[in-house]
Amino acid sequence: MDFHNYIKAVGTGPKSNRELDTEEVIDCMKQMLNQDVKSEQIAAFLLGWRVRIETIEELKAAFDVFDSYTKRVNIPNSIELGYPYDGKADNPYLFPLFGKYLKKFDLSIVLSGDYLQPAKHGITPKDVATNIKLDDNIHFFDRKDFFKELSDLTQVRNILGLRTVFNTLEKLLNPANSKYAITSAFHKPYVSKYNQIFGPKYEHLSVVKGNEGTPEIFGKCKYWLNENGTINEYPIDPEYFGITYKKSWDRISLEDSINETNNPSQELEKLAKLNVALLLVTAKKAKNIKDGFEMLS
Repeated sequence: MDFHNYIKAVGTGPKSNRELDTEEVIDCMKQMLNQDVKSEQIAAFLLGWRVRIETIEELKAAFDVFDSYTKRVNIPNSIELGYPYDGKADNPYLFPLFGKYLKKFDLSIVLSGDYLQPAKHGITPKDVATNIKLDDNIHFFDRKDFFKELSDLTQVRNILGLRTVFNTLEKLLNPANSKYAITSAFHKPYVSKYNQIFGPKYEHLSVVKGNEGTPEIFGKCKYWLNENGTINEYPIDPEYFGITYKKSWDRISLEDSINETNNPSQELEKLAKLNVALLLVTAKKAKNIKDGFEMLS
């Protein structure tokens, strides 16, 4: 179909906007990923779709297209950590500290990264993973290698400079056929949305209201599990576990981020263990985060 019809469907106002059907979403996404249309058209559609608000059915169809483009390898017993591609600005990444704790449970972690995407302008997982020594059970995947088509849209997205549907869908691309996954949601309505979009791809999915939109716990927050079709909410309070780490609100440099991870304070190490406890829940090794934390003590 002529791509202008898709732009009209999302960008002509409340009276004329309409939902795209599954076949239209598939065609539209492929035209964008293959760059069969001009960058200005891609940006116009993404902006209009975001403003009109994407439906769950549209998102599921779009994610199925992403799924069909993704090249995969198999990493058994792995948990995918769904980080946002717009980076982290204020606190160090914890994932390099997870590997040593997960080894005794025969678990690996998987994460992916790419060039910086809109709109936070933070440090990306790729920045850290390519500048630090990782344990052999931590696997980083560069998106330009397993989903080049989406990586190649970076320039268009950065010119637009706003969050789009791609920010939502790219969190969990599952390049390693992981059975388990965890990602983050800022707002509670996204928990149900993520379970509908991503949940069918995994044996078990956790969603946490993590630090700076990442699946990392730094302070008091909540996490959600889909248990027999019901999404249940659970609180997390680091102080309950004797952790008094104070998260930063100041922008951090890549050098400082890596230095804090390479030379973790006692409190940062304890915080890493709390995060691993949630990973054990995600991988069905622990019933709850308290049991998971005790398993690491």
